[in-house]
Amino acid sequence: MSRRLRTFSSKLFGTMAVCALCAGAFGCGSGDQQTAAKPAEPAIPDDVQAAATALLGRDTTVLAYGDLAKTGTRQLLAANLVPKTPKDTVAGTIITRAVIAEDTPEGWHELVRCDEHLKNAKGYLGGSPIEPVSGWKLQFEKTDVQGLNVYLIPIKGTLDPHVLPLALRWNSAAKRYQTLDRNYEHFLPEAASLGPARSHF
Repeated sequence: MSRRLRTFSSKLFGTMAVCALCAGAFGCGSGDQQTAAKPAEPAIPDDVQAAATALLGRDTTVLAYGDLAKTGTRQLLAANLVPKTPKDTVAGTIITRAVIAEDTPEGWHELVRCDEHLKNAKGYLGGSPIEPVSGWKLQFEKTDVQGLNVYLIPIKGTLDPHVLPLALRWNSAAKRYQTLDRNYEHFLPEAASLGPARSHF
């Protein structure tokens, strides 16, 4: 091979290598941009946030909304949150108050209130503490079959991580939210109420 041909081949190989490196670099950059571009969380509808604020005040967080009970009607779960601390040993959100409310033609109606007590329109929910509590640990999940499941642990000074949570779910037969027994199989009846939990605005 002549010197001129060898020189040309070397230049050609070098140019191809540079192009390959550039293509790889641009390709990686594009991939990173695609990975970084995540869909934004859906915004809470204004009327849902307004209803939650009317029920619990300005410092209210909407935790879930939609067809929570699988009845075809919009509902919301909202709460007043307490900032987490490093000493927390039980998973979940700490709250002082929470509500489940339903959207009806007459407006948003409160179905369940969780504050010092846990109650619905019929009274104190079965299995809940009779003594006032200062806060609750709250967890929830949504399933396609059962809809919204809420789990609550009352906080009385110190929190025992071994205490089983109260389970709250929509009872389609009774057409209201009720607590479940310790096996999470049967709904519990309410106790006598000091006053109705349902409110209108």
